[in-house]
Amino acid sequence: MLSDLVKRLDDSALTRIGVIPWSAPVPCFGNLPSSQIATLGLNPSNREFVDGVGHELDGPHRRFHTLKSLGLARWSEVTTRHLRLILEACRAYFLRNPYDAWFKTLDQVISGTKASYYEPSTTACHLDLIPYATARKWTELTSRERSSLLALAGDTLGLLLRDSPVRVLILNGSSVAQHLQQIAGIRLDRQRMIDWSLPRRKQSHVVGFAYRGTVRHLAGVTLRREVMVLGFNHNIQSSFGVTTQVRAAIRRWIARVAADAVP
Repeated sequence: MLSDLVKRLDDSALTRIGVIPWSAPVPCFGNLPSSQIATLGLNPSNREFVDGVGHELDGPHRRFHTLKSLGLARWSEVTTRHLRLILEACRAYFLRNPYDAWFKTLDQVISGTKASYYEPSTTACHLDLIPYATARKWTELTSRERSSLLALAGDTLGLLLRDSPVRVLILNGSSVAQHLQQIAGIRLDRQRMIDWSLPRRKQSHVVGFAYRGTVRHLAGVTLRREVMVLGFNHNIQSSFGVTTQVRAAIRRWIARVAADAVP
């Protein structure tokens, strides 16, 4: 599967819809084969590959491989050795230079399950709907660009889950929930959570919602088992006004409900 994802990078269609052409695909963050809990986002941030002014991360700051780090001129030159290096960077992500500004908060939310990205046992990992980083944020892409990305790589998540031990998939934000339902052809239960509301001084509070359901098929891929799906509508890292109390309430809910799926 990784070989196929890499080959797709030589297709100009991906570049036209905003994918950073010199960045390697990121099938997972952390050690998927040892994880029963996986969080789910939209796609890798460009900050996994560039600094605040757009320069490629290098040396000890590098997180994932690129054409430059692999010594390649184009992705068609990739060998089995290069694929191993790309996978190793994914597996060791949280042991080197993770993007803590994004992942630390999410790790706290799932910590009630006793899982963590950062523990030596790496009982949790992170996945994305799309394994390619884009130069612009997902919200800045046009609806056509987002649809094209899902059409070109939307089966990746199903293939990864099918061959993994993941039993609980945790969705970070309403956009993730929306797109997962689309590619899975399911409708998640949505419940209003009073203690998840975000306070606003001059406006109505932002209502908090919990998502819950199960999935057996994703983008035409049969998972061979039932995976529990849990989620929350707030984007924990970027929603304005997500308080410590709201994060704690989400953490307690995930811990309680996920206990049915993870011993």
